[in-house]
Amino acid sequence: MSAPIDLARVRTLFADPARVAPSDFLRREIASRMHDRLALVKLAPAQVLDAGCGTGADLATLQKDYPAAQVIGVDASAAMLAGARAAAPASSLKSMLNRLMPGKTGIDLVCADFGQLPLGPNSVDLVWSNLALHWHPQPDRVFAEWRRVLRVEGLLMFSNFGPDTFRELRAAFAEVDGHPHALPFVDMHDFGDQLVEAGFSTPVMDMEIITVTYDTPDALLADVRALGGNPLATRVRGLQGRAGWLRMRAALERQRRPDGKLGLSFEVIYGHAFRPAPRKTAAGEAIIRFEPPRPR
Repeated sequence: MSAPIDLARVRTLFADPARVAPSDFLRREIASRMHDRLALVKLAPAQVLDAGCGTGADLATLQKDYPAAQVIGVDASAAMLAGARAAAPASSLKSMLNRLMPGKTGIDLVCADFGQLPLGPNSVDLVWSNLALHWHPQPDRVFAEWRRVLRVEGLLMFSNFGPDTFRELRAAFAEVDGHPHALPFVDMHDFGDQLVEAGFSTPVMDMEIITVTYDTPDALLADVRALGGNPLATRVRGLQGRAGWLRMRAALERQRRPDGKLGLSFEVIYGHAFRPAPRKTAAGEAIIRFEPPRPR
C-alpha cells in the first residue's frame, strides 16, 4: 500500500471536470513527453487501453498514432467520461475505419476502476496511463491487473508523481503542523521492484523534476487543488483556524526565488515494461524456445 488513500474521495475529487481542468497544462506536457518515448518503440497494437483517461485528451492522439487500433478509455468518473465522449472524434471517421480495416477500430469508453478492469485476459497490446497511478492505494495490484489484460509482448507505459512532488508545499505545511496535507508518493525504485514482482520484464524507469512558477500563493494552491487535492483517509480537515492558514502562506512567501516567483516542484516518474512470454506451461513444465539458424 502506497498510502491510506480513500478511493471514494478520489472519485469525489475528480467528479467535476471543470475543477480539474486548470491543471491540464501539466498533464498535456507530460503526455507529450510520454509520446516522445513511445515513438521509440516499434509497436502495431490492435487494442490500446488508456487507464485513467479522464476527459480523453490522450485518446485522439493514441488513435492518430495507431489508426488501425481499438482505443479503450477507462475512468472511474462518469462525468470525466462524459467529457471524453463529447470530445471524441466524429463517428463518421470511426465508421469509415470499421469498413476499411479488419476488427474493431475507433474509441470506446468504459466507466470502471483501472485496478479492476472489466476486460478479459490477454485482451490489449498497449496499456497507457498518464498521471493516474498515484491515486490508487495499491499500485502493485494495479500492475498485476494491467499485466493480466496485456497480451504476451504487450507494452505498459505510464507516468506518475514521485516523492519530491509538492516539496515546497510540504515544507510550508510543516511549519504549521505535523499532519500530511499531500500524498506521500511512491519512489521510482519501488515501482521498478513492483513491476518485476507483477511479472513484467526489463522495466525501464526514469524521472525528471519539472518546476512550475507562480506569482501568488493563491495561484499555486489553486493548481494543487486542480491536480486532485488530498485524498488521504487520514487527512486533517483544514488547518487550526485562520492563524494556521496565514502561517502556511507566510512560509510559502519565504520560499520566493531570486526572480520573485514561487516555485512548485513535480517529480515525474516515467516507466515502461513488457509482458514476457511464459517460461512454464500451466502444468509447471519449462518452456524452451529454439531459434532457427540464420542463413549465412
